[in-house]
Amino acid sequence: MVSANIADADFLTVIFGDRWTLLEHHRGLTHSIPGTAAIGVLIPLIALAIERVVAKIRKRSPRIRLGGLMIASIIAAATHPLLDWTNNYGLRPFLPWSGRWFYGDLVFIVDPYIWLALASAMFLLTSNSKLKLTGWAVLGLAISTFIGLAGWRSGPDGWPLRIAFIAWLVGIVSLASVRRLGARAVEDINRIGQPLALATLLLLTVYWGALALAHRSALADTLAVANSVAASKGEHVVRAVAMPTVASPFRWQSVAETDLAMYRFRIELGSDGTNTSTTRYEKPTGQKAQLASLAELDRRAQVLLGFARFPLARVAEGDCVGQTLVQFADLRYTEPGAARGNFSVNIPVDCPAR
Repeated sequence: MVSANIADADFLTVIFGDRWTLLEHHRGLTHSIPGTAAIGVLIPLIALAIERVVAKIRKRSPRIRLGGLMIASIIAAATHPLLDWTNNYGLRPFLPWSGRWFYGDLVFIVDPYIWLALASAMFLLTSNSKLKLTGWAVLGLAISTFIGLAGWRSGPDGWPLRIAFIAWLVGIVSLASVRRLGARAVEDINRIGQPLALATLLLLTVYWGALALAHRSALADTLAVANSVAASKGEHVVRAVAMPTVASPFRWQSVAETDLAMYRFRIELGSDGTNTSTTRYEKPTGQKAQLASLAELDRRAQVLLGFARFPLARVAEGDCVGQTLVQFADLRYTEPGAARGNFSVNIPVDCPAR
């Protein structure tokens, strides 16, 4: 458990800086190949040292088998960057040698279906006491409330979340029924534990495979739309991506970059794409490009631009006399001008004449 989650200890960097410090270092060294290997090896060694101290105090022999624990720890530690790679936030596996980001673009960062599949197996394998049942009930209620509120607040386009909420409730009711009917069998973890765990991991792999196929189709549609729009504007497509959205393998968020602008639009699998609505963001040129270059010297802008996959600058309209505002954003998540957030920033700069 510790090995699988300790990589996110990089969140502690916010204590020693600000939100830009966190953005700069999150999914950094602790998510890299050497960092993952170090976690996989060090956590068992720390556990062994602690266990030997406890064994000495209690005057008994140590019980940890280091070899088996080391293997389990390395595998568990590796699952963390693997899961992080599957979404569109990405990670930098080759730090400290290379800061290049890699993105799987398969799974939205919060996927209720993965939660339901994995939690179902965990529930059946661990709900063997009243205390644990109570804990699972509290956790299930909290997540149900979270998904339900998200679906309710998502507006007319939030039907995937509402479908996911229904599926979640059906899953919980089914689990409760299975637990009630098979209470004795559930307690025999040695008999059902391994087959259930393997079946769940197989189900997760199949789900990933289905998402990979959906992503391939969404990317093809994205390129078709991007090339069509670029041709109508006399532009050339530089790159394009299709990224997952919450709770739906049929809806994808697309971003395309041309030599003159960037575009955001949504792809619905199964549609012909002819009615796709695109939003165009023109790249700054001339004096605006000069002002954007000045704003890039700001530490906050440097951190955001180092993280951003589709960085875009927008300069306030009007003649620059004294000071103006340059707005940066990563088009994956927001657009320039967002009031506050980790993925946009507003930088005041002096005009060149001043």
